[in-house]
Parts: sequence; C-alpha cells; structure tokens
Amino acid sequence: MPSNPLAAACRRARRAPAFPLVAALAALFTVPSQAQTASSGTLPPITVTGNPLGSDDLIAPAAAYAGTGLLLRAGNTLGATLDGSPGVSSTYFGPNASRPVIRGLDGDRIRILGNGGASIDASGLSYDHAVPNDPIAVERIEVLRGPGVLLYGGNAVGGVVNLIDNRIAPEALFGPEGGIGGRADAGYASGSREKSAGLMLEGGTDRFLLHADAFHRDAGDTGVPVRLACARPGSPALDSRICNSQARSHGGALGATVFLPQGYLGLSVDSYRSDYGTVAEDEVTIGMRSLRTTLQGELRSEDGAVRAVRFRLGHTGYRHTEFEAGVPGTVFSNAGIDLRLELRHARIGPLDGLVGLQAEATRFLADGAEAFAPTSRTRQAAALVYEEIATGWGRLSLGARAELVRVASLGNPLVARFVPAERAFTPRSAALGTLWNLSEAWQLTSTLATSERAPRDYELFADGPHIATNAYEVGNAGLGKERSTNLDVAVAWKRGADSARIGVFANRFGNYLALEATGRLRDTDGNGAGVGVTDDGSGNSVESGGTAAVLPEYAYAPIPARFTGLEASGSWRLAEGVQTLDLEWRADRVRAVNLRTGQFLPRIAPARLGATLVWASGPWGARLGVTHVAQNRVPAGQRATAAYTLVDAALTYRQKAGVANLLWYARLDNLGDVLAVPATSILTQTAPGKAPLPGRSLKLGLQASF
Repeated sequence: MPSNPLAAACRRARRAPAFPLVAALAALFTVPSQAQTASSGTLPPITVTGNPLGSDDLIAPAAAYAGTGLLLRAGNTLGATLDGSPGVSSTYFGPNASRPVIRGLDGDRIRILGNGGASIDASGLSYDHAVPNDPIAVERIEVLRGPGVLLYGGNAVGGVVNLIDNRIAPEALFGPEGGIGGRADAGYASGSREKSAGLMLEGGTDRFLLHADAFHRDAGDTGVPVRLACARPGSPALDSRICNSQARSHGGALGATVFLPQGYLGLSVDSYRSDYGTVAEDEVTIGMRSLRTTLQGELRSEDGAVRAVRFRLGHTGYRHTEFEAGVPGTVFSNAGIDLRLELRHARIGPLDGLVGLQAEATRFLADGAEAFAPTSRTRQAAALVYEEIATGWGRLSLGARAELVRVASLGNPLVARFVPAERAFTPRSAALGTLWNLSEAWQLTSTLATSERAPRDYELFADGPHIATNAYEVGNAGLGKERSTNLDVAVAWKRGADSARIGVFANRFGNYLALEATGRLRDTDGNGAGVGVTDDGSGNSVESGGTAAVLPEYAYAPIPARFTGLEASGSWRLAEGVQTLDLEWRADRVRAVNLRTGQFLPRIAPARLGATLVWASGPWGARLGVTHVAQNRVPAGQRATAAYTLVDAALTYRQKAGVANLLWYARLDNLGDVLAVPATSILTQTAPGKAPLPGRSLKLGLQASF
C-alpha cells in the first residue's frame, strides 16, 4: 500500500477495454498511444467550479472547503455548513432544513450541484424541504458567488454551490501495484444528542478504482437557551429544546472508474434517506428518499482541434412524504435526467476556451391537501461558450449562454383549480470578466454580466395553501423572464501568509419575481374569506368568525429591485516559528430594496463582522472565533430581529497510528449559549419563537484516514 493512498497517481493508464460511448468520443481525437508511469503527489486544492479552464487565479469570488476546514464547520445541513462564509447565510427552517442564501438571494436563484451536475429535488420549492445531501459524505464544497456563474444557468444568478465527492474519480489514486485507502468519521454533539458516523473505502490500480461509502446520523430535539412550548404527544409541555426537531438520516454510494490512456469513464449510484421533524408544526414530519445514478467521463488530447471532451449524465428519483401525527399526507416527487457536455478546444489565436451543451428534463408531482402547485414538466436545453484571453496585464474572460425552457402544468385530476397550460422561454446571459495583476502582491478583478431566468413551475402555476410560508400562494402564468444586470469589483492582496480581499457588488433586477401580499384572505379550498379584512403583511394566519383557518394571499409579481453589498475577508500572521498564530477576519453586508415602493425586501442576510484566532503547534491546533450579526432592515409590518454575538471554539490533535492518520477534534458552538434568531428564516415571521438558532453544543469527533 502506498504511504499516501490518496495521492495523485498516473494521469494516463495502460490501454483499457473500449466502451461504445468512449469509442464514439475518441473519434474526435488524435491521441498518441503511449503510457505514463505513476507518480505520487498531493492533490491540489483547485476550485474547479470557478476554473473551467484550470486557471490558478479566479476572476469570480469563490470559496472552497475541504479537509479540516470543512470538518470544523460542517453541520447537519448544507445551509448550516456554509453559513458564515463570505456572502453566504442560510434559510434555516430549524436544524433539519436549510439552504444557502448567497448575496441575499435564495431558492431557484442559487444553483446546487453535485460534481458539476444538477441536484434534482424539492428544496427550492419550500423552506421546510431539506437538500438531500449530508456534509459527512462530501469531500469538498465549493461556493462561487456573483455573475461569473452563467455557465450553470440563468437560475444561478445568485451563485453556485458544488458538492464534490470522489465516487467517480477523475484521476487514478494508486500505481500499477494497486492499493486501498479510505476514511472513517465518528462524532457526538451534545446540543441535539447527535450521533454520526461515516465510512469511505477506495481501492484499485492505475487502471481502475472502486469506491464505496456509507453514513448514518441520528439526532434528538435541538437544545436552545429558552424554554419552548411543545404539543407533541410524549414530549414535555415546556422544554429547552426545539419541539419536533429530531432527525435520522442515512445513505451511501457505490462507484467505479476505469482509467483510459487519455481520460476516464465512471459510474456511480448513491442513495439518501432522511426522516425529520419540520419544527413549524409539532406533529408534522417528512420522510425523504433520493436515488441518483451518474455516468461521467473525460477524454483528453495533447494535439488536435479538440483538447478535451467532458460529459456527465445523471438520473435522479426524489420523493418525500409529509406525515401528520404519523398519518401520510401530501407527497412530493421530482424525477429527472440531466446532461452536460463540454468540449475544450485548442487555442485559437489568443482565445483559450470551451463550448458546451446542457439539458435537463424533470417531472414534478404534488399530491395531497397541501399540494399548492400542480403536476408539472420542465424541459431545458442550453448552449454555452466560455473563452479567456491572456494579456500582459492579466486575463480577460468572456462567456455567453442561450437556453430554451419549456414549463408545462399537467393539472391535477383531484384539484379543479389546476388546469393544463404551457409556457416557453428563451433566456440569454452573457458576462465579461477581467483580472488585472497590478503588482506582484495586488490583483483587481471585475465582472459585468446580464442574466435572464425563466420562471419556475410554482412561480407560474401555484394556487393553494403553503403551510411552510403560512400563506396562500398564487402563481402568475403570464410572467416573463426575470432579467438582471450585475457588476462585481474586488481588490485582493497577498504577501506570504498575509492576505486580504475586499469586494463590492450591485445587482439590478428589472423584474424581480417576488412573492408579495395582495391584501386578500383565502381559505384552504381557495375561496375568498374575510370580506372587508386586509392582511397586515405580517404573514400570520387569520381565523374568520370561528370557522376554518384562512391564510393571507401572496402572489408572484414582477418588481424592480436592487441588491448591493460588500464582502471582505483576510488573514494576518501574528506569530511565526515553532508555533503560528493567525488572525482571520471577515465582514459582509447586503442591502435589497423594492424600487417601486422603496421598501426593503424580506429575509435579507444581516450585516456580519467576525474574527477568528487560529493557533498551531506541531500536532495541536486551536481556533477561537467571534461573529456579530445585526439586521434591522425589514419591510414595513414585518418583525425585525435582535442583534446577537456568537462565540465558537475548536481544538484538534493529529497523530499517527500504524497506517492511519488520526485527527481528534472538539468543537464548541455558541459558547455563550446566546439566544439568536436568524433574519433570513421565514419562521421569524410565520412561527416567531418556535425555532431559534441552536444553543451551546459540544461536538467530539475522530477522523481516521488511511
């Protein structure tokens, strides 16, 4: 076994058996038949999402988390894991469901990817729907912010989050003699009495690699620094825990990769299952299931017109059932396929770039009392181009994307108000980016982009009660494309261990598709109610004359809007030698305004200022961080949230045990046990006081790599 089984090995293997698809793609190449001996080295921390051409310097603002950095920030949801990253917060629908909010944008304006491919689920439809991924099974998470993400679609106008695992390996990890390696994780968190474990094994040679992983997570109700009411049978009427916040999830994957003389071909199948409480209602739980199959490969050439062909084909079957007191209720399902094909061409004069095709087809179904959107079908096809020009002063990038999107309502035979309808859209997006090397230590980057996004099925055809938002939601089948113009400018400095980056952005929407209160009240059957009564905009449920509960009506409508903000981060080496001490600092702020009314938009990320001391000495490491959060810019009639300050700490110790490298860690979150309410959570308005952020929690864990 190699001393480092996770090191990079040969990039070309001896000739492997041909597959029909590989043979077809190989016709595009003139590839010399030669082998390369294996070599060892450390896999570089390249942010592939923001580097379509593998450039060392990024024009778009990005962040990547892997290894110890990911381990010490990982939560049980994707939103909780990334919350606090520059420009990123969380939708936080309790401890079990939270999606990233990037620069004040959430939902369908944030693209979540798995190894560069589409993540097909229902998390963008409703805040209580979790993302079917667990951070314990992820090797690296990359976050790309701003307008440089048009390669991934108009619905990525806010940013892209790419979850990367090694289920299909793009490079061989072992030499001709073969080897085996892996990783095991185990942890316990006191705040929710959470027990988690994960295991990953990889083995093979320079010609093939087999991968297997599995994980399990089991948590009870999450502790908070306040006593909360709970009507769930068998639970205390008052307790210092979030009622109905328990969760249990497990999953795993099998993958196999064959390495070709100039590329690879791999297949993986992964499964995810989760059962969790939704916190807004004391007896409502969700049972989620997702099964995904992926075929992925690449062929490379050192000469010829086409230097590389990359493709990814995936199929996902997603389904979740909402249970009320254990009785099955509304069922949501989403099944679809996604295809991405990229061709990296040889340099044409000063141009170095790629062209690509992307296609997705999904079928969404909701069946039950809370089916606020009809059965629908969405088909999307896109062509894209990305080019870079190297100059004496830096680099210039140009990108463009054209799409054809068809969204159809297939109706619902059990709900008369859902009728068949279809819309077609042709979104187009383009971006121009520049990177100036002002000096050896200074860089200036800027991106100007125009983006178009086709409305989603629920924005067009929704018509029903949505309990998660405590509103009766109404779509608008006449909506046009959402258009925006985006500008991002940043200056970065680096000298030795010291670095800093400060950036500003402006995002101007001509017709931001917002969910706005209409002032009407609707009952759960869709009828008008409360004649002469108007909604105060608070989003609260209203009861009419002691009859069935009614909800305030909210409708999707285009509004002019502007998002502006600042992001800053850096690191300063305070001491260097046998021991090192660094000060990492960060700050961000977003301001979002409805230009028609002058009102602030709801649930916008708060202003944050934070700093962390990072100490290292031999096998020991320690972190102590503090973050101050404040947001009082809310629309009229909505509840503002109080400012709060959170303190976190961590301690790590590394040791060698035979062939294994052990990492022991202790992480203390919310050390001061502060009561905190996130401004970006819909629960702040619809269920105030039901689900504050978790209180003090100590997590103890061990990660073994071999």
